[in-house]
Amino acid sequence: QVQLVESGGGLVQTGGSLTLSCTDSGGIFGGNVVAWHRQAPGKPREWVAGISWSGETNYANSVKGRFVISRDNGVRAVYLQMNKLKPEDTAVYYCNIVVGQMSYWGQGTQVTVSP
Repeated sequence: QVQLVESGGGLVQTGGSLTLSCTDSGGIFGGNVVAWHRQAPGKPREWVAGISWSGETNYANSVKGRFVISRDNGVRAVYLQMNKLKPEDTAVYYCNIVVGQMSYWGQGTQVTVSP
């Protein structure tokens, strides 16, 4: 059974940093792009960053230069290092993998940035 688990969220002040982790218990990380998305209250879920199996990365303009996505294929984990956090980064952050026609999501981890 595929299970993605996010962790590392919390409360941080503006300008602070957090690192989120996503682990995979179902072994589907292999060969697949892993992405982070986020959803703020009252807003649609939005894509934040993605990383390929080989380590190629892409970022939303809103986080480019502040967030860094990385992965450790050996332990089936993907990380999102978030720096220079802003109140508008407040959201539930989700890990996502699409395999064929199946889209897998974790339960999300809350990130709250205080002014």
